[in-house]
Amino acid sequence: MRMCSIIGGVLLTIMLTNVNLAHSAQARIFLGTYTNGRDIKGIYTCTLDLATGKLGPVELAAEEVNPSYLAISPNGKFLYSADEGPHGRVTSFRVEPGGALTKLNEHDAGGSATCHVWVDSAGRNLMAANYGTGSFSSFPILPDGSLGNRTAFVQLSGSGPNTSRQAGPHAHSVYTDAVSRFVYCCDLGTDNIWIYKDDAEHGAIDVASVGTAKAPPGAGPRHLAFHPNGRFVYVNNEMGLTVSVFKRDANSGALSPIQVISTLPEGTAHAASTAEIAIHLSGKWLYVSNRGEDTIATYAIGRDGKLTWIENAKAVVVMPRGFAIDPTGRWLVAGGQNDNRIAVLEIDRKTGRLSPTDQSEAVGSPVCVIFGQATGKR
Repeated sequence: MRMCSIIGGVLLTIMLTNVNLAHSAQARIFLGTYTNGRDIKGIYTCTLDLATGKLGPVELAAEEVNPSYLAISPNGKFLYSADEGPHGRVTSFRVEPGGALTKLNEHDAGGSATCHVWVDSAGRNLMAANYGTGSFSSFPILPDGSLGNRTAFVQLSGSGPNTSRQAGPHAHSVYTDAVSRFVYCCDLGTDNIWIYKDDAEHGAIDVASVGTAKAPPGAGPRHLAFHPNGRFVYVNNEMGLTVSVFKRDANSGALSPIQVISTLPEGTAHAASTAEIAIHLSGKWLYVSNRGEDTIATYAIGRDGKLTWIENAKAVVVMPRGFAIDPTGRWLVAGGQNDNRIAVLEIDRKTGRLSPTDQSEAVGSPVCVIFGQATGKR
């Protein structure tokens, strides 16, 4: 009875926090881009009014070359970028009032085309995935937010049936579970989700794989999302335009496949590929962006973890790559790589469906969207 009261109190606190945010605050947005050395210069920032969905003006936060993916520390004080290029790098920044970023340091990521970064839930380690060379690495996060020397490196191996895209491994993303016991790496090149034991205290990874989970042959797993209850994992397959659903064993880290579902309605012409995947904070809905069709596939999540397709909503932007859901769960902000802007869609809190708004802002080649912390009262 006492436990029910505690849980009820926690849920009430979360609900009241979200209500207060929605009526009194803005959220900080950071945007990763592909730079061109001229008008697109690095990481950009703006704000989102959590009550109205109104975007503030977009400003340059820090100059950086091809910061194509971003991650923020749990306390919102530090930001990290994957600097995608022939010589992959990871870079750390301190987040200043107003959203400006002060560069702290950078490190060689250990491979090429570094395309994804992830901060563990305790803010102790940064993981980085190297697409070009099919590897991933780990760096300790120091007390001042800067990165220490690399403490772990894992080289993947193998290939897949698509000879033009899967001649070798291509680590597309890397994650840790909520308590940092296991590392999960989506490998587009081998159709594997590799699973390793994590030693977060020392920034170490057991290089002997615990196991793998498989996407369909030639599907190309790209990104991953954990359900808030920790029991299910969802992977969007870039080339297969599908979502693979897995049941997760918290003790062993193992993933057991339970469903594969298309990101396109039956009879729809084939789109180019999927890009981002995210789960609503309520745990009720899942979203995946389809490049080419320029939509965001929306699904209901059942109690058994399986997905039921709801709609493919127009993303409003062209070539939707990265997107993110705001801290209250009311707004989704999508980046259009090919029309150089971001746009706000409203999430129906009863159905999960997306509706366009009149809010958009220009920014060159936005390919990653993340939220920082709420910035305070208006």
